[in-house]
Amino acid sequence: MIDWQRVTTLRAEIGEEDFEEVVPLFIEEVSEITDGLSGEVDLSQLEANLHCLKGSAMNLGFSEFASLCHRGEALAAAGNAESVDVEEILTSFEASKTAFLSGLSQGAAA
Repeated sequence: MIDWQRVTTLRAEIGEEDFEEVVPLFIEEVSEITDGLSGEVDLSQLEANLHCLKGSAMNLGFSEFASLCHRGEALAAAGNAESVDVEEILTSFEASKTAFLSGLSQGAAA
């Protein structure tokens, strides 16, 4: 679910202080987009939203979430936005966020 090696690499690349600032910003940014995917989804914006989510997820090591966003983005790009399982994507984000924050508190990416 979480690519801890990516998290460790990111922490090393940007430094501990910046990492501590990036994590809440990432979660806030992604949460704003996922909140917009709850309820009635604007299928005309789904591909762009999933592309943005995928990039953010990959940067912070949310591997499962990134994979689901990639799959959904591809479906939307092919004209099949209505086939995207948005609920699965939202569930994955919440589970990934929980696993990530729990892992950080336990030193998984130290």
